[in-house]
Amino acid sequence: MAGQEAAEPQGAASPYLDLPTAPAHGAAPASAQGSADSRDEEPHGPYGREYGQEYGQEPSGQPPREERGRRADDHLPPLPPIPAHGSGWVPGSTEGSEPLGAFVSTPPRGTPLEAAGHPGDEDSVGMRIPMPAQTGPEADRLRYVGAATRRIARGLDLDEILLGLCRSAVPAFADAILVYLRDPLPVGDERPSGPLRLRLRRADGGLDDPDPALDAPVGAVPLLPALEPAYSSESIGVLLDGPLAEVLRGVRPVFAESPRAADALAELLGNPDSPLPGGRRALLAPLRGRRRVIGAAVLLRRADRPAFEADDLLVAAQLATHTALGVDKAVLYGREAYIADALQREMLPDSLPQPTGVQLASRYLPAAESARVGGDWYDAIPLPGSRVALVVGDVMGHSMTSAAIMGQLRTTVQTLAGLDLAPQEVLYHLDEQAQRLGQDRMATCVYAVYDPIAHRMVVANAGHPPPVLLHADGLAEVLRVPPGAPIGVGGVPFEAVELPAPAGATLLLYTDGLVESRSRDVWGGIELLRERLHDAATVVSPPPLEPLCDEVLEILGPGDRDDDIALLAARFDGIAPSDVAYWFLEPQAQTAGRARRLIRQALRRWNLEDQLDAAELLVSEIVTNAVRYAERPITLRLLRTDVLRCEVGDDAPLLPRMRHAAPEEEGGRGLYLVNRMAQRWGATRLGAGKVVWFELPII
Repeated sequence: MAGQEAAEPQGAASPYLDLPTAPAHGAAPASAQGSADSRDEEPHGPYGREYGQEYGQEPSGQPPREERGRRADDHLPPLPPIPAHGSGWVPGSTEGSEPLGAFVSTPPRGTPLEAAGHPGDEDSVGMRIPMPAQTGPEADRLRYVGAATRRIARGLDLDEILLGLCRSAVPAFADAILVYLRDPLPVGDERPSGPLRLRLRRADGGLDDPDPALDAPVGAVPLLPALEPAYSSESIGVLLDGPLAEVLRGVRPVFAESPRAADALAELLGNPDSPLPGGRRALLAPLRGRRRVIGAAVLLRRADRPAFEADDLLVAAQLATHTALGVDKAVLYGREAYIADALQREMLPDSLPQPTGVQLASRYLPAAESARVGGDWYDAIPLPGSRVALVVGDVMGHSMTSAAIMGQLRTTVQTLAGLDLAPQEVLYHLDEQAQRLGQDRMATCVYAVYDPIAHRMVVANAGHPPPVLLHADGLAEVLRVPPGAPIGVGGVPFEAVELPAPAGATLLLYTDGLVESRSRDVWGGIELLRERLHDAATVVSPPPLEPLCDEVLEILGPGDRDDDIALLAARFDGIAPSDVAYWFLEPQAQTAGRARRLIRQALRRWNLEDQLDAAELLVSEIVTNAVRYAERPITLRLLRTDVLRCEVGDDAPLLPRMRHAAPEEEGGRGLYLVNRMAQRWGATRLGAGKVVWFELPII
């Protein structure tokens, strides 16, 4: 083989575009002179660029003409062109070349680095394997294939992998490339259903002869003008007994020189208006993944360039194999990313409730593109008495396991909140649940209950960063809340503190991913958050919630995304005392009549006579039921907000349920009236008793 290469005329045209002559025998190529990390980069030296010169630049420092006009994301380093037999590129000399074994031989133990052919220093104590320079077409071909496959393997999603293939092949190996993939692509071991159909997913290069007199940017000439009909959104059906199916089943790349291969190429490309390169200027390479053929790549060369050779089939096979495996990887990664996104969406609330007297806004950011799930969560849970529970938690880690644990803890918090337990009791039972889930189920959590009527809030903390309260006058205050131990430690009591919640103030609950990063500690981030809130309030006070959340997230720097972030903001509006009416009633037979009179007086005072009849009827039904089971005084509360809300509380723990009353029964029909006439209604169990409530629209 070497003798045949040496006999080739050195002036022959190269099919690999402007390939310079080989270095003299014994001179190491530039790629061998780089650092040990050069194996992760494209080789330099004898591939059309001066050593040390960056790809994509001329010696003058200006971009080459073929690169001018490209977008910023198109400036990727081109792969080095490679020689082929008959290309006109001939090594300077092959006499005296060392055998292949010399490239991988290991020197005897104890051989110093200098004797092994490598410079040494006084600190060098290791051994290195001598790697003499490899020259010749085969060595350059291997370098090209290695660089191309590395570029393809860098891609993580489908577009990146196909872009890597196109940039690797054009113009170093071909003048144009078209990549077809199955439609739809099978995922993993999934068996495709239906007939095989291919869709053009990416194309690059062109077949028009370049005009050196024109300094036109790449892309000025329509890409593959002869193949414009193929650039449609319609997929191509592959006949089971057709020539294209036969070539795809063969797996190996083929030239379009045989009638069968030419028919397969014509079936794939359709019937273009102008003739296409044929014979050995067109190469069809099936893309076979781990289980099945998933597509095909078409490589084309112009007439002014030497045709493909037999050895080029091996290069095309390598490119096709790595591309197909990369596509399989990208499809699997895409499905995993979709599952992770869906899991995270389901773990977090779809939308926040709209409780009376408080406005809510939230944000969630994953840790990184490669870690889309995490253990951070937030929640807002309406409670009896127009109160609302505000929760933010953080499970250690940002993996699928963390997300699963987070979902279990969030469900537990919602269940405990529905029992109307005190915040410290909620954290205590949550800690017990975390221990039951298994060891090392660690999490932090802050739980706050806001009462819009009393304008107070009760906060309990379990190892979480403290909340920040932005007052209406612009003062940002870090709340002094007992830190507590993280959830999952066990055997540690939790404390709660009651704090004022003035109207117009904004409470901010967040996870440590917002304030902690490599560049600052937690308290430094909290101070930065406090300053950012103060600055936002100086512009407009109080600042709107949604823009405020975006403003808060801007404290994150370019390298500060080490963890996922959950953010919950609550604006306290409160309920004015003039919009609240509250009574205690003894459980007596005449209590229902007294309740009707009190409701009538309150609604007339609020100018809500339109709701008088409905409110009297529903209050009478609920109070009558409470008198029947209560042993202590009954509470009756009326709230006027955007709706009219009535709450009746008693000490009986049994919640009322609608049931079908028999025709001869006198009772059992009151809740049907409530369900039919009220806009909303419900019953909630308290620590000692229950509350039954209903809402009527204010017209």
